[in-house]
Amino acid sequence: MNLAHINAIVFDLDGTLVDSQLNFAAICDDIGWPRGTPLLEKLATLGQTAEAARANEIIRMHELAGARAASWMPGAEACLQYLQQQNYPLAILTRNMREATTLMLNRLQIPISLVLTREDCAAKPDPEGLLLIAKQLEVPCQHMLYVGDYIFDLQVAANAGARSCLYLNENNQVFIKDADYSITHFSELARAF
Repeated sequence: MNLAHINAIVFDLDGTLVDSQLNFAAICDDIGWPRGTPLLEKLATLGQTAEAARANEIIRMHELAGARAASWMPGAEACLQYLQQQNYPLAILTRNMREATTLMLNRLQIPISLVLTREDCAAKPDPEGLLLIAKQLEVPCQHMLYVGDYIFDLQVAANAGARSCLYLNENNQVFIKDADYSITHFSELARAF
């Protein structure tokens, strides 16, 4: 993994830096949507309806429960500390809501101050968030690495012109062909820098 051209690293939050044990199938079940329904995309089609308000509240309750249960992924905290010692600018771009994200950041003392949630920009895979981060960090997207665990993470990197790194788990091996790089443990990412 040659990352000599990378000058900033942006992370997904849930499923990447932290395990909040969010169960998307259970969220779909609670709302009454088919399992596998992309939640934010479906929500966007509902407009200002009672169904949208109900679905949004169910998603909110699941995200807050996940934030309260969240724990660091193995090696993630040490990796962030190492990257900061090396003076790499770091950021988080997440599809989570700000309320749950802030709770996770505070509970786990995640040492990243530049954090964009779905309230701050269009949700991944739309590149708006990465483009905003690139502007704030003053680092061109082609010199940024986006680390995540899902296809939307790889797509947002591609859509913004950044490199992507897939944090592998037992459920996401199918996406490896879409990633520029992949890791199974955060120590691999630290060693690459």
